[in-house]
Amino acid sequence: MTQPQPFLRTARLDLWQPHARDHHGLVELLAPEAVRANLGNRPTSVVEEFNRLLRNAGSWALYGYGILTCRPRGEDRVVGICGVFHSWRGFGKGMDDTPEIGWIFAEETWGQGIASEAAAAALDWFAAAHPDKRVACMINDTNLASIAVARKVGFSVYGEHREEDGGAALILLEKNAVSLSPAS
Repeated sequence: MTQPQPFLRTARLDLWQPHARDHHGLVELLAPEAVRANLGNRPTSVVEEFNRLLRNAGSWALYGYGILTCRPRGEDRVVGICGVFHSWRGFGKGMDDTPEIGWIFAEETWGQGIASEAAAAALDWFAAAHPDKRVACMINDTNLASIAVARKVGFSVYGEHREEDGGAALILLEKNAVSLSPAS
């Protein structure tokens, strides 16, 4: 999966398909508690992030789309991951066997529009490469910044899911194929 250049470029980011060199960057990205706070806040590990890397690469291999590793333009440092991947959450409600967008970014990038920039680029590419597909999104109800990103790139709420253990409520959002063109 060696690439001579990024898969996508934005004004500030290079977005790369998953590569073995991403492993260390994923470990560093997910190490801070603040970054994991809306992801269940479970401690991460080298093994867990290796498995995340394999899932990211697997979506590309099996479905032709997936998570991209985000780096500042021209740099090797990982500042986030973002993309449309193939998901199977196991609780129905439009979240099984479906394209789903997700993003995780380093705290240093928060409040700068980086997540919105990456999400818009990923959605534009997905809409062109895989037309007529709905995209789902799932966000912890306390993650107001990510809810704002989702709305900015055209997602609307269609439901809610609460884990059986009474955990956090998850807001379920979607962007239908007819609205996959760039937000105006």
